[in-house]
Amino acid sequence: MIAKNCFAAALLAALAAACGPSPSPDEPPAQDSAAATIFTGGPIYTALDDAPTVEAVAISDGIILATGSRALVEEAAGANADIVDLAGAAMYPGFTDSHTHLLGIGMRELTLNLEGAASIADLVLRVEAAVQGADKGNVIYGRGWIETGWPEGRMPTRDDLDPASPDNAVILERADGHALVANSAALTAAGVDDETPDPDGGVIERDANGRATGMLIDRAQDGVMALVAAPDADMKREAYAAASDVYTAYGWTGVHNVSVDPGNLDLMESLSQDDVLNIRVYNSVDQQGLAALEENGARISANGRVITNAIKLYMDGALGSRGALLTEPYSDRPDASGLLLMHKKETMALFDRALEAGVQVNTHAIGDEANRLALDWCEEAFARHPDKSDLRWRIEHAQILHTEDIPRFAALGVIASMQPSHAIGDYFFAPARLGPNRLDGAYPWRSLIDAGAVIAGGSDAPVERGDPRIEFYGAVARRGLNGYQDENWRPDEAVTRAEALKMFTIWPAYASFQDDSLGAIEPGKRADFTVFSEDIMTIPEEDILGVETVMTIVDGEIVFARQ
Repeated sequence: MIAKNCFAAALLAALAAACGPSPSPDEPPAQDSAAATIFTGGPIYTALDDAPTVEAVAISDGIILATGSRALVEEAAGANADIVDLAGAAMYPGFTDSHTHLLGIGMRELTLNLEGAASIADLVLRVEAAVQGADKGNVIYGRGWIETGWPEGRMPTRDDLDPASPDNAVILERADGHALVANSAALTAAGVDDETPDPDGGVIERDANGRATGMLIDRAQDGVMALVAAPDADMKREAYAAASDVYTAYGWTGVHNVSVDPGNLDLMESLSQDDVLNIRVYNSVDQQGLAALEENGARISANGRVITNAIKLYMDGALGSRGALLTEPYSDRPDASGLLLMHKKETMALFDRALEAGVQVNTHAIGDEANRLALDWCEEAFARHPDKSDLRWRIEHAQILHTEDIPRFAALGVIASMQPSHAIGDYFFAPARLGPNRLDGAYPWRSLIDAGAVIAGGSDAPVERGDPRIEFYGAVARRGLNGYQDENWRPDEAVTRAEALKMFTIWPAYASFQDDSLGAIEPGKRADFTVFSEDIMTIPEEDILGVETVMTIVDGEIVFARQ
């Protein structure tokens, strides 16, 4: 007889009994090694076109055994199966954030968090509070401010910060990580003054008199950021643990971790083995990590949850700080067209090496010119290596495109890795940056999908909050969190809920070469599930933001359960 468990009390016991140690990536399901667990009693979405919903799912040893009607699943699971009653909660394949900075997410929890700063005055108050708790001479570092909507209508400057901290260096990164504001103490310590020339790929903002304002764009940040002490091993452990806790509580079962220092791989793998880092991690390392991948091939942790076989490059900066590379100048700054951070000769050499070694290349490109160059260079590299196939190279962000370049993603097999929250934040200033004519190619999710492209959905946290509810809502509603939308937002570029689900399940699995084992609820795939309190596929759009994470399950193991 099948035992029935009450949802809250018996869930942990049922899964602990049913799901033993996770098998290796190539190990087949083992139905006889442990009793199965059946999930039923709520809507279950598979992310598959031919069977989008099922009544029940059975798992054992971290693998999905059967899906379908409850009777069919009970028969497949055997007489000793435990039943978990979802009690109306909705179950989905495990949500994956396809673009995150995992260490940054954790560090956001451990340092001065500037998210939600409502004005320059608010920013200064936060700095004053931090200075009061710091020793004289200590560097005050924070991240997360965005000036959009500030009543001052401008970026902060050194003059705003100096009265609050005359002795301590203050370095405040914009949320996108492509700009910062530093006070005079920090500029002096870094050797930046009014006469310092702009570095290649960076801008030192200056006022009408040529005085450095304290705003540093892209590679102009490097000298000042050198003042910020790199986290030691203990802090990194704490940060990764914090990131894992935050992300599993949101409902993510996996992340694509980008711009990774190769020196952190051992630590991540160790923390994953020790069940401290409880989500799947697909790493895209900085370009200096290419040599090791060439020599040793893809790197996979013993438990199969941390995989590294990609490099991350940067073509340009960000739209908010006017570092995104545009073909024509910014509409609100005719003297600026953005920054090119890559040079073709060196980049093509990297492309050739990656192609020969079978390493995925993921290139940051935001502006329309940056995206065009990224596509051009990919096309040229692919043509030189016609024997290489199934490459799944990616353009990270792909925010502003020439409309004629949209079909090229599918034609070249290049994946668009995009973050819906960028659009619902950027559209409050993007019309000013771009003018009306370029908005047709801005955040064009619908057009890319219609042209046959794959979109791997993500958040870019800690640039954004990293909340799957916000990302899903942004994709389907294409509205601000307050519900605002106008014609500039191009409402027709929103996606269906079925497509949004794929953006965070099947398509991230494909974008990380794990579509044979992840991304859908079907037999033989890993038991990674996200369970929300309500059905985000049917409730009103505005209610999506209010659902709660009930459970997050990885390899059949509960890594988060709402009490």
